[in-house]
Amino acid sequence: MIKGSIVAIVTPFKDGKLDEKALSELIEWHIAEGTNAIVPCGTTGESATLDYEEHYRVIEVTIKVVNGRVPVIAGTGANATDETIMITRKAKELGADAVLLVSPYYNKPTQEGLYRHHKAVAEAVDIPQVLYNVPGRTAVNMLPETVARLAEINNIVAIKEATGNMAQVSEVLRLCGDKITVISGDDFTTFSLMLLGGKGAISVSANVAPRDASDMCRALLEGRIDDARKLHFKLEPLNKGMFIETNPISVKTALSLMGKIQEEMRLPLCPMSSGNREKLKTILANYGIQLKSG
Repeated sequence: MIKGSIVAIVTPFKDGKLDEKALSELIEWHIAEGTNAIVPCGTTGESATLDYEEHYRVIEVTIKVVNGRVPVIAGTGANATDETIMITRKAKELGADAVLLVSPYYNKPTQEGLYRHHKAVAEAVDIPQVLYNVPGRTAVNMLPETVARLAEINNIVAIKEATGNMAQVSEVLRLCGDKITVISGDDFTTFSLMLLGGKGAISVSANVAPRDASDMCRALLEGRIDDARKLHFKLEPLNKGMFIETNPISVKTALSLMGKIQEEMRLPLCPMSSGNREKLKTILANYGIQLKSG
């Protein structure tokens, strides 16, 4: 279930509210383009700015539109363990296939605290769970030894590794073997991580170039390294473009330039500066992405 190109889908807004029509159309586009699974309410989905009802509605709409065609891996992580359990239970009730649990952020738990947090969620809710290690956002790095301890828990099935550190990825794979699936959480490192033995990526760039992201992951899974390398080098300028400003400012601006969503994000995120917007337009045009006129 957790392999290939998995899009960390944006949450489209219109006049401050969830744009369900735009979200539904994005999902249909992703399925048609070969995206292997969808993650609603991740960091790229601005989960930190959604209230509970909005959070649940994004998951619900995604599950309804997908209608079983690809897995839905709902973002349900939070700072507090009890809150994480509550959101995870709701995602299971709504019909999510799995959940993605970002490490608690800001409160900086110890390695033992991380272990106890994820163990408590896994024991409380019987649903496949994906760990999410992104120390650049959470200020704490889940070490390979902690991942190995958690991999012994049956419904902890994967980890999204976004450290960018291939030595750490290698150690996770060495310690865990086939007890846990490792996927990239950083588009820059997907190619390298999959060569080490990872099975795919939860991708930001797939929001904009879903076919190429999917084709690259498929080529790697099938051992067609040269084909994958070509797509990796093709995607690299786009990967950089997605992080000109804080994610998801760049990707939402790109999708707006493509005519797929409104250019709207929630404070404290704000519209892209005019200079960076022009840089992004050039990157998209050079990539061959068609921009809306006007």
